[in-house]
Amino acid sequence: MVLNIATGKTEREFPLEVGNPKSVHGHFRHARLTAAGTLLVAHMDGGKVSEYDDHGAELWTTRFSGPWAASRLADGNTLITGSKLIREVNAKGETVWECAKSDLAEQGIKNFQIATRLPNGNTLLNNWVNPWEGAIDIATAPAQALEITPEKKVVWTLRSWTAPNNLGPATTIQLLDSPSVPEDVHFGEFR
Repeated sequence: MVLNIATGKTEREFPLEVGNPKSVHGHFRHARLTAAGTLLVAHMDGGKVSEYDDHGAELWTTRFSGPWAASRLADGNTLITGSKLIREVNAKGETVWECAKSDLAEQGIKNFQIATRLPNGNTLLNNWVNPWEGAIDIATAPAQALEITPEKKVVWTLRSWTAPNNLGPATTIQLLDSPSVPEDVHFGEFR
């Protein structure tokens, strides 16, 4: 839905297909506008990532089990995150890079959340630890966030599980050194 916040008028609305219409919790996790003015949607319960134009027409799709997040990279590839795997695919949907939980076994990855490609080519990862699984053992606490190289070597790891700086499970990090200009963002004809 595109809503004009000045007038309150709905300018455009279109439905997106879901896997299980009876349970809204698993439909989508993240939808992002691309630099081209399209919408990239992680269809978590649909097992795919799809790109849509401003009328809801599907322009591109790739299969991926339980995608949590997806972002379009500067080179046109798409970085997709699921709980067990992070994968970069090209425009044909072919895998060009991936990182599995097993690649970072010493980090205690429970559920990848969002992966962000950094300007230096490294990838920033978030690890969500389900708080319902029990207390965190501080001696073996999992990483909350980490940066890895394209070769999956760890650059740094954040583990902050104790008071007064207990950050809890990490689902995302907002990078403050990346300037954004709201006027540059658009969704098709909507600016």
